[in-house]
Amino acid sequence: MQQVTKLPTFQELITDSEDSLKQNALTVLLNQDPPKAWLSDHPMIKGYRYISIEKIEYLLTRIFTKWWVEVKNVQVVANSVVVTVRLFVTNPITNEIMFQDGIGAAPIQTDKGAGATDWNAVKTDGVQKAAPAAESYAIKDAAEKFGKIFGRDVSRKTTMDYNPLLKKSDFNDQV
Repeated sequence: MQQVTKLPTFQELITDSEDSLKQNALTVLLNQDPPKAWLSDHPMIKGYRYISIEKIEYLLTRIFTKWWVEVKNVQVVANSVVVTVRLFVTNPITNEIMFQDGIGAAPIQTDKGAGATDWNAVKTDGVQKAAPAAESYAIKDAAEKFGKIFGRDVSRKTTMDYNPLLKKSDFNDQV
């Protein structure tokens, strides 16, 4: 039998409970800008900044404590290894398991001057280097979906401010 989820009432939506305040605090934390010192210039994409995988893993550990990755799929598309993952975390407020999916790709290196799909010119360690790189990109892609602190808005021109979630809404006073 399928369990039916009860929708909150309007009053429940506008009333701040202790749990909703804690969850809002987590949302605000996850949507802080990452430290500027943590951003690096991408070696191949001019003007693109990113957060390295070791900093992403550090943040996952510090915020969620318990997290793990399931590799969903690995395939070769054109001259790249493409990896899809599911990143699981334990919500530190509710202890519920949450997940986000991510996708990453990395090119398989070939000899200088060779065509991208010239399989005879693939470097002997080309796949060995591309597969873990693609997995790292996929983990980062999944983590970004949890919030700005993981680099979600690093290259966006416009962003949302989540800090107002920590304050009581003026709307409460009008109801």
